Amino acid sequence: MLTERQGEQLPDWLDAVRQDDLPSLHTLATGLERDWDAVIAGQTLPWNPDVVEGHFNRIKMLKRQMFGRAGFALLRKRVLMS
Repeated sequence: MLTERQGEQLPDWLDAVRQDDLPSLHTLATGLERDWDAVIAGQTLPWNPDVVEGHFNRIKMLKRQMFGRAGFALLRKRVLMS
């Protein structure tokens, strides 16, 4: 369901989770229902934030590598040059 982006099956899955006696899955189901529109959009729309997440991770790695070694100017230069 997740890898094939079949979000239309999610309500049936949530009903099955509610029937089972697994409290941790009940917590997951409650969390999914809190932001239902975003969950359905993430499972049905073709867009995803993978490229942006990759950039964030790269910048955070550079920041961690340079912690306590140089100022913002050098960090900025490394981010722009990489």
